[in-house]
Amino acid sequence: MTEEIIIAGFGGQGVLSMGQTLGYAAMVEKKNVTWMPSYGPEMRGGTANCITIVSDETISSPILSSFDTAIILNQPSMEKFESKVKPGGLIIYESTNILHASERTDIEIYPIPAADAANKLNNVKVANMVLLGAFLAKRPIVQIDSIIEALKKVLPERYHNLLPMNKEALLKGKELMEEVIASIKK
Repeated sequence: MTEEIIIAGFGGQGVLSMGQTLGYAAMVEKKNVTWMPSYGPEMRGGTANCITIVSDETISSPILSSFDTAIILNQPSMEKFESKVKPGGLIIYESTNILHASERTDIEIYPIPAADAANKLNNVKVANMVLLGAFLAKRPIVQIDSIIEALKKVLPERYHNLLPMNKEALLKGKELMEEVIASIKK
């Protein structure tokens, strides 16, 4: 199993931490990982993306030009990366921020209202975990409990009180993905 993922959005949306957390979770499960962040000069408000590769095999290079999955949090990132998803691949996008989704027919595309879900959880900062939960519902490359273990490494200790909320956000994302899949099948 190898999953090559691009996560992209604005700085401050948790794009880099989502990829890093996924990478740490894979390490918890003894998988091979690369994580390569990229961001503009503005940490908040500028564009940011990261490539995270999770594999049972040795990873030959962290540099990719096409991806199995794109998790997209804003319109400019949709426009930039939708064409770079491999045929048969997957796009999961934050549907409250993106007005024009990909119209490709050779990939799976799932809208997830992560910002709305995060608002209902009373913490807009967990929208990234909602999207990560949705991704893991579709491609369970790591367990949610491994994500929580990874968050213990990613989050400073003073924020460990937020671990239950992050787990709730992950589970909400999984639930939202299941709802979206069920509605498409109807």
